[in-house]
Amino acid sequence: MRKELFELAGALKDHIVAEREFGKGVSRLFLKGDLRALSFPSIDREPDNEAMHDKSETLEDIRADLGDCTRCKLHSGRKNIVFGEGDPHADLVFVGEAPGGDEDRQGRPFVGRAGKLLSDIITAMGLTREQVYICNILKCRPPQNRNPEQDEITACEPFLVKQLQSIRPRMICALGKFAAQTLLKTDTPISVLRGRFHSYHDIRLMPTYHPAYLLRNPGAKKQTWEDVQMIMKELR
Repeated sequence: MRKELFELAGALKDHIVAEREFGKGVSRLFLKGDLRALSFPSIDREPDNEAMHDKSETLEDIRADLGDCTRCKLHSGRKNIVFGEGDPHADLVFVGEAPGGDEDRQGRPFVGRAGKLLSDIITAMGLTREQVYICNILKCRPPQNRNPEQDEITACEPFLVKQLQSIRPRMICALGKFAAQTLLKTDTPISVLRGRFHSYHDIRLMPTYHPAYLLRNPGAKKQTWEDVQMIMKELR
């Protein structure tokens, strides 16, 4: 019992730290006595054997196929390909837009200021980055972090599709306009897409605001937390 109390205290501390970046809704959730997120399942699930047999490629295979990619013009200015990271059998996959400067230098997704906020969101969900999978539509940084161009999306998206086919998540969270519109093949604004589930090849998909947008518009954190709560509820 004593050990469990220490673990509970530690988890609550993590959520309070997360709220400093993400917003006060996190603490209110737990102060109201809703502690279910602390036992949020998904991390230790065993991949379905039958589904695994259907997979033609592992993430390692896909990364090898990508190679030292020169399929679009972005290769000339990149430092590192940012393929993705996390649990290869994750229930939840976060898909962003493209790497930024920090990501390009480190070769890892979401490690800058927006990445810190995404980590706080994941912590508030009762998870860690190692228990989800994080990737982007594009694997290389656009110059000056400009918006992705269609030819770049066309060249890179097949590898994202293969990643999702390999992972077979129960849920996708599309972070921002370009991720949501690319996956859903729509030009509907993210403000209209968010707040409800969509279907992506029989996988439930929740669009929400990109963490970089939240840094510029902190008032939208409340809506993002509402979207995240819907994901949590579906995955319990």
